[in-house]
Amino acid sequence: MEFDLRIRKLLAAFCMLMLFMMVLFTVYTVIMRYVFENPPVWGDLLTVLSNIWLVFIALVLTVREKEHIALNLIYSRLPPAFGFAIQQLWTAVICALGFVICVYGWEAASKMGGKYWEMWHFAWENGGFVFKPNYMPKKYAMMILPIAGGLISLGAFVAVIEDVVRFKRGTFEVAGGIGAGGGQGAASPRREPG
Repeated sequence: MEFDLRIRKLLAAFCMLMLFMMVLFTVYTVIMRYVFENPPVWGDLLTVLSNIWLVFIALVLTVREKEHIALNLIYSRLPPAFGFAIQQLWTAVICALGFVICVYGWEAASKMGGKYWEMWHFAWENGGFVFKPNYMPKKYAMMILPIAGGLISLGAFVAVIEDVVRFKRGTFEVAGGIGAGGGQGAASPRREPG
C-alpha cells in the first residue's frame, strides 16, 4: 500500500508539473508573440505535448482511484453485490483496454517516422547522452501511449485485486457510494467526513 501511494503521489506531481509547464509555455509564447513580436517556434508544440501527457497520466490516476464520474453514479444505485460485480467487470474491461493501448501504442511509437524540426533533444550515442540541437523524433512524444497503457492496465489490475480482498472481508464500498461494509442506502446522499 505504501508503494502504491507513493506511485500515485509521483504521478499526481507529474500531472501538476505538466499543468505548470503548459501554463508557463503558453504565457511565455503569448508574451513573446504579442509584446516582443518574436514567438518561439517550440512554444505551441510544447504546450500541446504537455497537455497530452497530462491527460494520459491523469487517466492513469482516474483508473487507479476508481473515479469514473458517470460510472460511480451507476454503481452507487445498485445493490452492493451487483454493484461490485459490475464495477469489477468494467475495471477488467479498462485493464484490457490499457493493454491494447500499451501494445498498439508501442507499435505506433516505434514505427513513428518524422521529426519535430523545432525541438532539441538528447540521444544515446557511444555509451552516453548527447545533446542534439534540432529534429527530435516524433516517437518520443508518442511514448506516452505505451507508458500510459501499461500503467492503466496495472492500476486497473491492482484495483480489482484490492476490491476482491475488501469484498471478501466485508469492507468493500462501491466507488460511488454504498457497499458491503454497511454503507448508506442508495436513496441517501453520500456524506463526506467533516
